Amino acid sequence: MIRFYERDPYAPIQYTYEVENILYNGKSKFQEIMVIRNPHFGKMLILDGVVQITERDEFFYHEMLTHVVLHAHPAPKRVIVIGGGDGGAVREVLKHKTVEKVYFIEIDEEVINVSRKFFPAVACDVDDPRVEIKCMDGAEFIKGRDSDIDAVIVDSTDIVGFATSLFTKEFFSSIKNCLTKDGFYVTLSESLHFHKDIVIEVQETMKAVFPVVDIYTAPIATYAGNWWTFSVASKGLSPRDMRRKFEVNTKYYSDEIHQQAFLPKGMYEKLMQRKLEW
Repeated sequence: MIRFYERDPYAPIQYTYEVENILYNGKSKFQEIMVIRNPHFGKMLILDGVVQITERDEFFYHEMLTHVVLHAHPAPKRVIVIGGGDGGAVREVLKHKTVEKVYFIEIDEEVINVSRKFFPAVACDVDDPRVEIKCMDGAEFIKGRDSDIDAVIVDSTDIVGFATSLFTKEFFSSIKNCLTKDGFYVTLSESLHFHKDIVIEVQETMKAVFPVVDIYTAPIATYAGNWWTFSVASKGLSPRDMRRKFEVNTKYYSDEIHQQAFLPKGMYEKLMQRKLEW
């Protein structure tokens, strides 16, 4: 049987996967795109040699990326999703009845097209009338907006290449400007097992812009290190508090998970003081 060897730029280990079939193998003007079928995970979307989603476990990531901030907000109506061309984040956002508009900003249109074809259960809502798709740089789309967005959700690849523009102080400042007073921002920010320094750097950069910055985690089996972090920020509200009743249909996220996902405050302080010894 063929094997796929992952090329994660940050991982000190290399994951390998059995390949039943190569369903798609192409290259856009931004990155290599591959879809394979694995006997355990089903279809897998791979960008530049790194697994992004699998049919079996994508919901862990997409639910935790979206529902924490959307339940922390009292009534989110307008949401920006940057990246996430597979459509999973958009699907989860639209489970919230208060949401009226989703700006879906994906720089690589080919990822959306491939996901529509091979991951229809994930990309099922990208053509919903509430969704406006723009294939452009998310950092450019954010610039100049003024306090009209309730949540900005960044679903990017690893912090390398064209994704680095989504982790700068300038980008975070643009996000702060575009958020309403109760608005939230969230992004994936690497693994606590393997990438503590990167996690801390993202947090420190966000703290230079936002008055409230926090971190929560989720188990993601196919991401190197497994225990992955989400960095979240706001103009004033704590993301640890749920401000709406949990009513959406999910497989993993719940009101209990919301509370338990955040790092204990003592552990968070040790992380930021660089005193976590592993």
